[in-house]
Amino acid sequence: MKLPSFAVKAVLFDLDGTLVDSAPDLALAVERMRAARQLPALSLEGYRPHASSGARGMIQVAFGVPPTDPAYEALKREFLSRYEQCLLQHTRCFDGVDELVDTLAQGQMPWGIVTNKAQRLTDPVLAGLPTLLGAGAVVCGDTTPWPKPHPEPLREAARRLGVSPGACIYVGDDERDIVAGREAGMFTVAARYGYLGVGGETGHWGADAEVLSPLQVLKLLQLP
Repeated sequence: MKLPSFAVKAVLFDLDGTLVDSAPDLALAVERMRAARQLPALSLEGYRPHASSGARGMIQVAFGVPPTDPAYEALKREFLSRYEQCLLQHTRCFDGVDELVDTLAQGQMPWGIVTNKAQRLTDPVLAGLPTLLGAGAVVCGDTTPWPKPHPEPLREAARRLGVSPGACIYVGDDERDIVAGREAGMFTVAARYGYLGVGGETGHWGADAEVLSPLQVLKLLQLP
């Protein structure tokens, strides 16, 4: 495990697949769409690797419809509407996240969340998971004009925390997280316990470090 060679002043996290396991509710929303069309149920394990891609990933698995397909936008609207109705039925923080956040707070280490999830979906999830309400900055997919992999959401989070991007580490479970973090000048950490995308391989992402659990982030920070 490679440790940062600088004094870390803030830690930023992706949300879905990094702090919270939201795959069951994302799958539930799209499975309700399939049921409404009298289509047979698909397994959660088939959806899980695609959960970090949100609507795009769920619709691709459930219907084989990519964002370039003319039918995609209507499916996306329906998916988001259904997902809003089941945001917190099964979504939970990953094991260790409570202790991770508590330790950061005790060490007076600022932390924040940078997600591609829209604010109208992010806010209720955070409100329902009190552990995450201590985030000093929350930047959503529609906070800036550009979602990840553009680096601006990460830069915006650093600004809100009052630190330089170069003094931050960013932890995420998708390749675009690592791309965005690298472009923002941050130390990047691949969350190997997350969704990871098709294939689940992180070796080509170019992350500075990898963790197998949320609590391993504390080792990177050399916090107890």
